[in-house]
Amino acid sequence: MAGTKQTPRYEEFSSYVAERGPALLRMARSITGSHNDAEDLLQAALVKTFLSWDRINDPRARDGYVRRAMVNARISEWRRNRLEVYPTDEIPEQRVDDPTWRSDLADVVRRSIDRLPPRQRTTVILRYYDDLTEAQIAERMGVTLGTVKSTLSRAVHRLRRDADLIIERTTG
Repeated sequence: MAGTKQTPRYEEFSSYVAERGPALLRMARSITGSHNDAEDLLQAALVKTFLSWDRINDPRARDGYVRRAMVNARISEWRRNRLEVYPTDEIPEQRVDDPTWRSDLADVVRRSIDRLPPRQRTTVILRYYDDLTEAQIAERMGVTLGTVKSTLSRAVHRLRRDADLIIERTTG
Protein backbone atom coordinates (compact mmCIF):
# COMPACT_ATOMS: atom_id res chain seq x y z
CA MET A 1 0.00 0.00 0.00
CA ALA A 2 2.51 2.56 -1.17
CA GLY A 3 1.66 6.12 -0.26
CA THR A 4 -1.28 5.09 1.96
CA LYS A 5 -1.13 5.74 5.66
CA GLN A 6 -2.31 2.71 7.60
CA THR A 7 -4.51 3.12 10.65
CA PRO A 8 -3.42 1.71 14.02
CA ARG A 9 -6.37 -0.70 13.79
CA TYR A 10 -5.12 -2.04 10.47
CA GLU A 11 -1.53 -2.31 11.72
CA GLU A 12 -2.61 -4.15 14.88
CA PHE A 13 -4.75 -6.56 12.85
CA SER A 14 -1.95 -7.13 10.33
CA SER A 15 0.48 -7.93 13.14
CA TYR A 16 -2.01 -10.37 14.64
CA VAL A 17 -2.50 -12.17 11.31
CA ALA A 18 1.25 -12.33 10.68
CA GLU A 19 1.87 -13.82 14.13
CA ARG A 20 -1.10 -16.19 14.45
CA GLY A 21 -1.83 -16.96 10.78
CA PRO A 22 0.05 -20.28 10.58
CA ALA A 23 -1.65 -21.71 13.68
CA LEU A 24 -5.06 -20.52 12.49
CA LEU A 25 -4.45 -22.06 9.06
CA ARG A 26 -3.67 -25.41 10.72
CA MET A 27 -6.96 -25.14 12.59
CA ALA A 28 -8.80 -24.36 9.35
CA ARG A 29 -7.07 -27.32 7.65
CA SER A 30 -8.26 -29.62 10.43
CA ILE A 31 -11.82 -28.36 9.89
CA THR A 32 -11.86 -28.65 6.10
CA GLY A 33 -9.40 -31.44 5.33
CA SER A 34 -8.09 -29.45 2.37
CA HIS A 35 -5.40 -26.78 2.15
CA ASN A 36 -7.25 -24.72 -0.47
CA ASP A 37 -10.55 -24.85 1.41
CA ALA A 38 -8.70 -24.00 4.63
CA GLU A 39 -7.24 -20.86 3.07
CA ASP A 40 -10.70 -19.78 1.89
CA LEU A 41 -12.27 -20.53 5.28
CA LEU A 42 -9.56 -18.65 7.17
CA GLN A 43 -9.83 -15.67 4.84
CA ALA A 44 -13.60 -15.46 5.38
CA ALA A 45 -13.13 -15.72 9.15
CA LEU A 46 -10.44 -13.03 9.15
CA VAL A 47 -12.69 -10.66 7.21
CA LYS A 48 -15.41 -11.11 9.85
CA THR A 49 -12.82 -10.66 12.59
CA PHE A 50 -11.47 -7.46 11.06
CA LEU A 51 -14.96 -6.01 10.85
CA SER A 52 -15.39 -6.69 14.59
CA TRP A 53 -11.81 -5.91 15.59
CA ASP A 54 -12.74 -2.87 17.70
CA ARG A 55 -15.17 -4.94 19.79
CA ILE A 56 -12.61 -7.61 20.71
CA ASN A 57 -11.25 -5.94 23.82
CA ASP A 58 -9.19 -8.80 25.23
CA PRO A 59 -6.23 -9.78 22.98
CA ARG A 60 -6.42 -13.31 24.41
CA ALA A 61 -9.93 -13.68 22.94
CA ARG A 62 -8.84 -13.05 19.35
CA ASP A 63 -7.95 -16.66 18.47
CA GLY A 64 -11.23 -17.85 19.93
CA TYR A 65 -13.13 -15.28 17.90
CA VAL A 66 -11.43 -16.36 14.66
CA ARG A 67 -11.97 -20.05 15.44
CA ARG A 68 -15.66 -19.46 16.19
CA ALA A 69 -15.97 -17.51 12.91
CA MET A 70 -14.37 -20.44 11.04
CA VAL A 71 -16.70 -22.99 12.63
CA ASN A 72 -19.76 -20.82 11.97
CA ALA A 73 -18.72 -20.27 8.34
CA ARG A 74 -18.17 -23.99 7.85
CA ILE A 75 -21.56 -24.84 9.37
CA SER A 76 -23.23 -22.27 7.11
CA GLU A 77 -21.48 -23.81 4.11
CA TRP A 78 -22.69 -27.30 5.08
CA ARG A 79 -26.24 -26.01 5.39
CA ARG A 80 -26.10 -24.28 2.00
CA ASN A 81 -24.73 -27.40 0.31
CA ARG A 82 -27.07 -29.86 2.00
CA LEU A 83 -28.71 -32.17 -0.49
CA GLU A 84 -32.41 -32.82 -0.44
CA VAL A 85 -33.12 -36.54 0.02
CA TYR A 86 -36.27 -38.13 -1.36
CA PRO A 87 -37.32 -41.76 -0.81
CA THR A 88 -37.14 -43.99 -3.88
CA ASP A 89 -37.41 -47.64 -4.82
CA GLU A 90 -34.13 -47.47 -6.71
CA ILE A 91 -30.85 -47.48 -4.85
CA PRO A 92 -28.41 -45.03 -6.47
CA GLU A 93 -24.84 -45.99 -7.18
CA GLN A 94 -22.66 -45.49 -4.14
CA ARG A 95 -20.11 -42.72 -4.42
CA VAL A 96 -16.57 -43.87 -3.76
CA ASP A 97 -14.61 -41.37 -1.69
CA ASP A 98 -11.46 -40.07 -3.27
CA PRO A 99 -8.61 -41.45 -1.12
CA THR A 100 -6.28 -38.59 -2.04
CA TRP A 101 -8.12 -36.04 0.10
CA ARG A 102 -6.56 -37.46 3.22
CA SER A 103 -3.01 -38.62 3.19
CA ASP A 104 -1.92 -41.83 4.85
CA LEU A 105 0.64 -39.90 6.83
CA ALA A 106 -1.96 -37.53 8.30
CA ASP A 107 -4.08 -40.52 9.28
CA VAL A 108 -1.15 -42.26 10.95
CA VAL A 109 -0.18 -39.10 12.85
CA ARG A 110 -3.76 -38.52 13.99
CA ARG A 111 -4.10 -42.11 15.25
CA SER A 112 -0.71 -41.93 16.97
CA ILE A 113 -1.68 -38.70 18.73
CA ASP A 114 -4.99 -40.26 19.78
CA ARG A 115 -3.06 -43.11 21.47
CA LEU A 116 -1.04 -40.73 23.65
CA PRO A 117 -2.01 -40.37 27.31
CA PRO A 118 -4.29 -37.35 27.89
CA ARG A 119 -1.61 -34.97 29.27
CA GLN A 120 0.85 -35.80 26.48
CA ARG A 121 -1.88 -35.45 23.84
CA THR A 122 -2.98 -32.07 25.23
CA THR A 123 0.58 -30.81 25.36
CA VAL A 124 1.32 -31.89 21.76
CA ILE A 125 -1.87 -30.29 20.46
CA LEU A 126 -1.24 -27.01 22.29
CA ARG A 127 2.37 -26.89 21.08
CA TYR A 128 2.14 -28.07 17.49
CA TYR A 129 -1.46 -27.36 16.48
CA ASP A 130 -2.26 -24.25 18.52
CA ASP A 131 1.35 -23.04 18.19
CA LEU A 132 1.68 -22.04 21.85
CA THR A 133 5.07 -21.62 23.50
CA GLU A 134 6.10 -23.98 26.28
CA ALA A 135 5.62 -21.15 28.78
CA GLN A 136 2.09 -20.50 27.51
CA ILE A 137 1.30 -24.22 27.74
CA ALA A 138 2.59 -24.34 31.32
CA GLU A 139 0.41 -21.39 32.25
CA ARG A 140 -2.67 -22.79 30.53
CA MET A 141 -2.26 -26.26 32.04
CA GLY A 142 -1.23 -24.99 35.48
CA VAL A 143 2.05 -26.92 35.54
CA THR A 144 5.72 -25.97 35.58
CA LEU A 145 7.75 -25.25 32.46
CA GLY A 146 9.88 -28.32 33.25
CA THR A 147 6.78 -30.52 33.30
CA VAL A 148 5.76 -29.23 29.88
CA LYS A 149 9.23 -29.86 28.46
CA SER A 150 9.48 -33.41 29.83
CA THR A 151 5.91 -34.23 28.77
CA LEU A 152 6.57 -32.98 25.25
CA SER A 153 9.83 -34.90 25.10
CA ARG A 154 8.13 -38.17 26.13
CA ALA A 155 5.26 -37.57 23.70
CA VAL A 156 7.55 -36.85 20.74
CA HIS A 157 9.67 -39.90 21.59
CA ARG A 158 6.54 -42.05 21.65
CA LEU A 159 5.30 -40.62 18.34
CA ARG A 160 8.67 -41.27 16.70
CA ARG A 161 8.65 -44.85 18.02
CA ASP A 162 5.16 -45.37 16.55
CA ALA A 163 6.32 -43.94 13.22
CA ASP A 164 9.38 -46.21 13.19
CA LEU A 165 7.18 -49.26 13.85
CA ILE A 166 4.84 -48.32 11.02
CA ILE A 167 7.73 -47.75 8.61
CA GLU A 168 9.23 -51.08 9.64
CA ARG A 169 5.94 -52.89 8.99
CA THR A 170 5.42 -51.30 5.58
CA THR A 171 8.97 -51.76 4.31
CA GLY A 172 9.84 -55.05 5.95
